[in-house]
Amino acid sequence: MPRFRDKALPFISEKEISEICIRLGLQISNDYTGKELIALVILKGSIVFAADLVRQISLPLKIDFVRLSSYGHGTESSGTVRIIKDISMNITGKNVLIIEDILDTGHTLTLFTNHLKASKPESVKICTLLDKPSRRKTFIKADYCGKTIEDRFVVGYGLDVDEKCRNYRDILYLKS
Repeated sequence: MPRFRDKALPFISEKEISEICIRLGLQISNDYTGKELIALVILKGSIVFAADLVRQISLPLKIDFVRLSSYGHGTESSGTVRIIKDISMNITGKNVLIIEDILDTGHTLTLFTNHLKASKPESVKICTLLDKPSRRKTFIKADYCGKTIEDRFVVGYGLDVDEKCRNYRDILYLKS
């Protein structure tokens, strides 16, 4: 794993990521003032972002975890989305915030958002650290977006390549 940095270039610094979390946390806190919120963290990639983000949200908050999969091994989505671990809380009549690391093709979040709406929540919104609109295959948009990026494969800060590199404090992109 230490040799991986030789194959990648710096992209988003730890400082910039921190500023993004502060900005998004303030926005979410303002939008949900006086309301309770359930944060649904999509495992595994979003865990680092979610941990930093929820500490910036200053309102009552419950957290649940889901595990979805659309990637096999490698850098391309398989196009097939599976719910590996579903929500464990009742979200009927609740405000739900999906926390995602990266919004790419949109297949995963479209399927999952539709799945959640069947439980009749008050609202479902999406917060993503990174958005790649050029890769979108479905019509879905994040309500809260940390940063819009071009089509690059990025790792670090929870984002991985074959389960490696999640623990980097900054975000790197693979050299072409």
